[in-house]
Amino acid sequence: MVMKTKTFLSAIFSVLLLNSCGGGGQHDASVDTDTVAPAASTPEVAHPDNSLNDAPEWAGPATMYEVNVRQFSKDGTLNTFSKSIPRLKNMGVDILWFMPVQPIGVENRKGSLGSYYSISDYTAVNPEFGTMDDFKKTVKMAHSMGMKVILDWVANHSAFDNAWAKDHPEWYTQDENGNIIPPNPDWSDVADLNYDNEDMRKAMLDAMKFWITEADIDGFRCDVAGEVPQDFWDDAIRELRGMKEVFMLAEWDEPMMHSSFNASYAWGFHHQLMEIGKGAHNLDDLRKFLVEEDEKYADDAFKLRFTTNHDENTWKGSETELFGPLTRNFQALIFATPGIPLMYSGQESVLDQRLEFFEKDEIDWKRYALVDFFSKLNEIKAENPALHGGEFGGSFSFVGEDCSNGVMAFDRIKGENHVRFIMNCTDAAQDITAYLDGTPNDLSLMDGTNFSGPNLGAYDFVMLQMNE
Repeated sequence: MVMKTKTFLSAIFSVLLLNSCGGGGQHDASVDTDTVAPAASTPEVAHPDNSLNDAPEWAGPATMYEVNVRQFSKDGTLNTFSKSIPRLKNMGVDILWFMPVQPIGVENRKGSLGSYYSISDYTAVNPEFGTMDDFKKTVKMAHSMGMKVILDWVANHSAFDNAWAKDHPEWYTQDENGNIIPPNPDWSDVADLNYDNEDMRKAMLDAMKFWITEADIDGFRCDVAGEVPQDFWDDAIRELRGMKEVFMLAEWDEPMMHSSFNASYAWGFHHQLMEIGKGAHNLDDLRKFLVEEDEKYADDAFKLRFTTNHDENTWKGSETELFGPLTRNFQALIFATPGIPLMYSGQESVLDQRLEFFEKDEIDWKRYALVDFFSKLNEIKAENPALHGGEFGGSFSFVGEDCSNGVMAFDRIKGENHVRFIMNCTDAAQDITAYLDGTPNDLSLMDGTNFSGPNLGAYDFVMLQMNE
């Protein structure tokens, strides 16, 4: 029904949430992730056999936080990072994703410190970050607070001075002269691994098992996963799940990754946001994309939603550069759309700098200006089953015929839990009466200060909990 004026005015104070006031392991700026992972709109088998990829129940309401240890603090160590775990827990973070913690190769190194994704020893900790015991203690602390830990895993390539390259050159791709070569010319600091070799496959899986056995981690984020044969992942993940209930994230954007992975990157979604930020696309383009994505992926597939991460921040730009006044809308959007939201180190302090990739570049923590903002988003996601990820979340459907007025609205519904997200991506207030064809209930977790009368402020958003 269309909400009557008196009901509408009383409903203003029932606003649930919020407003805007409040290679993967890429080695070189010249390498664009678009070139290594097709967007979700690429024709593909929509619903692969998901018998391998039952997700842990704890993943449903979870928010993930990417930890850049090198840039997180002045000394860039695990022990110093650990001091922030209680703060992140209080902010509502559930999963800590650590960029690779292993030692970095020296041969062909880029910059003075090299790339995280050039690994010289798969079963050791970079001494710049600390020791293996330091990492184990970090995992234990996170676990003691009810958080999970996943480790970035680089299976496609290693450092040229990894012991494997000396002891087993046949484990690597070689040119006609027998020289080990990189995956592509731009990634000159890493050596391409040869998955035709069964011994190498076994060694790679054994290294993954090591981190579960020794450090008790809870899963992996797998770098450029689509460059590694799918049958390796299917076999490896089956064995890993025989050891522990793990959560597996593929840095790739194709439905077929979900034959064994729980989650894959929502790159296509992120690129839509970037195009809107540049003025090249509009909300109708995003709406069309989300409809197509929803049709392509099975209900239990988690899509990793992000506005920034280590790649996007360094090579593409800060959120402020990419999205300008739309930044807060898009930060909220990733918590409302189906999937699992990602936060990146420093984002809660308005990360408006591009962090160096191969050098020390400490995050400017300022005044933690967005802690309350993200804490509230995390709280709302956790407390509303409709917003949970994968099979644990609710249905997704748009409200209204189109987004030609610069307003997007959609529903997430699971049982009696009904959340409506509305965002205004224009520079003027918009009347959203047409999107309020139900009555927000009396539960109010946060009032929208820019949401008065039927108007939603410029570059503002609101989430409402609706009565059926």
